[in-house]
Amino acid sequence: MKSKVFALPVGARGLSAAFWWIWASILVNWLGAFAGPMLAISLTEGHGYSLSYAGFVVSLLGAGAVAGSAVGGVLADRIGRRATMFAGHCFTAAGMVALGLCQGRWALAVAALATGFGAASVRPAAQAALADVVAARDRQRAFGLNYWAVNTGTAVSAALAGLLVGYGYTPLFLADAATTLVCAVVVLVKVPETRPEPARGAAGARPGDPGSAPPPTEPAEPASPPFALFVVFVLLMLVFGSVYEQKAAALPVVMVQDGHAPAVFGLLMSLNALLIVFLQLPLTRLVQGRSRALVLLAGGVLAGGGFGLTAAADSTAAFAFTVVVWTFGEMLFAPTVGAVAVEIAPVHRRGRYLGLYGAAWSGAAFVGPAGGGRLLDHWGPGALWPVCALAGTVAGAGCALIVRRHTHLRAAAAVREGDGGSPPPTPAPAGSGRGTAPERISK
Repeated sequence: MKSKVFALPVGARGLSAAFWWIWASILVNWLGAFAGPMLAISLTEGHGYSLSYAGFVVSLLGAGAVAGSAVGGVLADRIGRRATMFAGHCFTAAGMVALGLCQGRWALAVAALATGFGAASVRPAAQAALADVVAARDRQRAFGLNYWAVNTGTAVSAALAGLLVGYGYTPLFLADAATTLVCAVVVLVKVPETRPEPARGAAGARPGDPGSAPPPTEPAEPASPPFALFVVFVLLMLVFGSVYEQKAAALPVVMVQDGHAPAVFGLLMSLNALLIVFLQLPLTRLVQGRSRALVLLAGGVLAGGGFGLTAAADSTAAFAFTVVVWTFGEMLFAPTVGAVAVEIAPVHRRGRYLGLYGAAWSGAAFVGPAGGGRLLDHWGPGALWPVCALAGTVAGAGCALIVRRHTHLRAAAAVREGDGGSPPPTPAPAGSGRGTAPERISK
């Protein structure tokens, strides 16, 4: 019998217990992300440091995240998904404790760098583990659930942070560290190791190792999918992420310059969060099984177009309309592109590829604000928003083309196998779909 973590809503059923424990650890992690929104304020109001120093420390979170994504991806393939997630959570918790207790400039800077590194190192391992335990046909739905968990957790933790800060900044960071350690315990106790065994004959292969997942039962893919294809895909993620970063970089500045109070911007960000919380899962279910290329194209056009429409917005209602448009683009694009990244990545290098994919999103946190600020300074909003519209559309169209190209490569590989070029893949157990058999992994 399959164990159930809790009663699941329609559209979220049919996924293994292993998936739900990984998902639960992600949700708890983001529900407890109290410190991020308050870090800059704690440095200025709590420690008395300058705004420039606070900005420097916050930027170190992003710098650590870029490195953490890459290292976490490599470790997920080498030492395993569970070990990487557990170590990353523990490392992040230690960084959070240091941020709450340290006073010196360099100590705080190192703590921020370590926190960003640890938090980001968990993500490629968690995404690879999700992909390992979910059949290929269910991955878009699974990554939609994952995206919902991240955004719901972020919205709730931001509200709770505002309440907890009344007890002081140090308890806030310690509470964040405590919830991160809870995630580490959940991973250690409930999440199985899901890393696929090395291919037959590969160095270090241990076919009888009970701690690793069974050999993948996915349909044949090119023996070595072109790495250049994935590099282009990652660059497109950098472009899309840079556009998306304007919601926190350029949008509030432009709204204030237009005479809107900062509180209005806060309400629009709440609108963005509420749309994702209530509509992400139904929308993911609606597009399940449809062409991923078309979904990515629609997501890119809507996201870019929504930001592009900001050029014509003047009233609060007009700004709210643009937020609704690019939020729908976000809800279409983000979960789908995560599933596509998993499909493109070779099974036994999945962690490395997803680490590179995660580094692109972390890099966008640098490129987006810097590029948006430069465009605003030199050419104004009239240049920035059309560039966003073009960049979002290019990212969506480029990803759609990559999906079609990868589908063609897989089909060609299947034809070669049918002609005797290589042995056919081992048939998947009945009911397991096209991906790794989740029932076997969850035991």
